[in-house]
Amino acid sequence: MKTTVAIVGGGWAGMAAAVAAADAGNDVTVLEATRQLGGRARAMSATRPDGVALQLDNGQHILIGAYSQSLALMRRVGLDLPKVLAALPLALPYPDGQGLQTPGWASRLPAPLDALVAIATARGWTWGERLALVRASLAWQRSGFACAPSLTVSGLCSRLPQRVMDELVEPLCVSALNLPASQASAEVFLRVMRDALFGAQAGPWSASSLLLPRLDLSALFPDAAARWLATTHPASGRVLTGARVTTLQPMVSGWRLMGQRDGETFDRTFDAVIWATGAAAASRAMQDASDRSPEATASALHTWATTAAALEFTAITTVYAWGPGVRLTQAMLALRSQAGAPAQFVFDRGQLNPADPSAQGVLAFVISASSGEREALERSVLQQARDQLGLHQLQAIQTVVEKRATFACTPGLQRPEASIAPGLWAAGDYVAGPYPATLEGAVRSGLDAVTRL
Repeated sequence: MKTTVAIVGGGWAGMAAAVAAADAGNDVTVLEATRQLGGRARAMSATRPDGVALQLDNGQHILIGAYSQSLALMRRVGLDLPKVLAALPLALPYPDGQGLQTPGWASRLPAPLDALVAIATARGWTWGERLALVRASLAWQRSGFACAPSLTVSGLCSRLPQRVMDELVEPLCVSALNLPASQASAEVFLRVMRDALFGAQAGPWSASSLLLPRLDLSALFPDAAARWLATTHPASGRVLTGARVTTLQPMVSGWRLMGQRDGETFDRTFDAVIWATGAAAASRAMQDASDRSPEATASALHTWATTAAALEFTAITTVYAWGPGVRLTQAMLALRSQAGAPAQFVFDRGQLNPADPSAQGVLAFVISASSGEREALERSVLQQARDQLGLHQLQAIQTVVEKRATFACTPGLQRPEASIAPGLWAAGDYVAGPYPATLEGAVRSGLDAVTRL
């Protein structure tokens, strides 16, 4: 008889767990409270200022070629990677042409040669600055990409020239960990650098390649995973949207889930549960469940809930803007972020989706570790576009502020473990693991939970 597994949450972690659990021969039910899959990486509908409807995302995301598990799962559910992801060589070019860039021919080199060429050809850098970064990268490799857990990225890179810090380390750190280098964990930063600079090729591209979605984030994996489950495992793989779990209760064998869907109550016991919601919702659910659990289980639930509740979070703001005929020199550009100019990156969604007329002229400005009010951030970004890109005709489409976009990946941070109690596991980018709050981190946590069933 198949093991019945409930997966609470249909984001990237939950859908990764669903695919893996179904492939392992389990009977899988995904319970997603909203009507849309994807969690904090999902599609949303919008309208351009000229009245044209279009699909955006609740935040602009980026993957890298080293995201082996995410790319493997996309292939597993039938996605053609070159069609759904635009691959760029490792580069952080600025509008003025300066910054880290990889020549086209070098993008075909295996890691770490492509990264070393990018460093060697960085525009605007002196040879001393380039050599300093090469020496630091090789020193990280010799150390096994390990350091003291208490070290910040600024401490790790204290001997690097200021230009290297400003034009490479800070942008990479804030994009990967959503924190400035002075606050971010060097230990986690090094793990990302290890995979990006020296990692094995996981797909048709180098590990250091930047992969930009051509599809909206729901279509990029969660929706495809749901279709795959319905097609490949029609009798034992189901995805129920609009299914809100209100009660979690341990039973003699398994876990009881109660909730509402389409105005009706559901009440079912499963052999195992993978809880794949955000940290705050998971913490509340575990604390609530502890009140109706025997002492040993209640203690485990309370301890886990307390650890999850202690996490601090940082915001990411994405400002979508449109202008007729607007087109950047490249699909992605780094921006000089400073007071009054908060965005670190801008993406040309028209170049990423050339066949979609609604995407033409649409730009996504990303503010990692953002603070401030939505309207003020939007005004500042539009002024930044005028000052740094010379774009005076842009109009805002929508500004999305994800206040709990990522956990604050600080030195020595204690993250909640995947195992909560017997038969109950957690999945999510905040769960203990090697990666910061990224899509790859979410996917890996879902796969890890399944291995523990």
